[in-house]
Amino acid sequence: MLAEKKERVIMGIDPGTAIMGYGVILERGSKIELISMGIVRMDHLEDHFLKLQRIFEKTINLIDEYKPDTLALEAPFYGKNIQVMLKLGRAQGIAMAAALSRNIPINEYAPRKIKQSITGNGSAGKEQVAAMLQRLLDFKETPEFLDATDGLAVAVCHSFQKVGNAGKGKTYSGWESFVKDNKKRIK
Repeated sequence: MLAEKKERVIMGIDPGTAIMGYGVILERGSKIELISMGIVRMDHLEDHFLKLQRIFEKTINLIDEYKPDTLALEAPFYGKNIQVMLKLGRAQGIAMAAALSRNIPINEYAPRKIKQSITGNGSAGKEQVAAMLQRLLDFKETPEFLDATDGLAVAVCHSFQKVGNAGKGKTYSGWESFVKDNKKRIK
């Protein structure tokens, strides 16, 4: 049996064609800490293909800077506007291509799953997710755009999936039972 790596860097991306959010965390055993979060703006670009090029280039730059062990992405949500879904799917695909070009494994999570794992509520708002992340990772600054905390939430969600299945193999029925068993991880 292979020994589990003690540390790993997880990058989370919330793809978008106007603003892409990202977050990078360091996972040490069952503890996580914030390395970086931010946004990549593309709302000033008119051409959709230039936006995709910027997503690719910025994702490559982030990967080269932070050297993540894995990339977690928010899956495009189902919406009524097919054109918006297509554009978001392309943005996600470009971020995936950037990670694959650097041999970084990719994981994908539905928006509802991300919100559920951060707040315990799959219908939570962006503000609730950001507030919970501030508590979990002990940072004070509120990002100008909640897309940054959305990207961070994807990374934390991925970390929680490993934590929930590792070691004892314990599963939790909700946020309250997780908090009860993991008091040291909550500040």
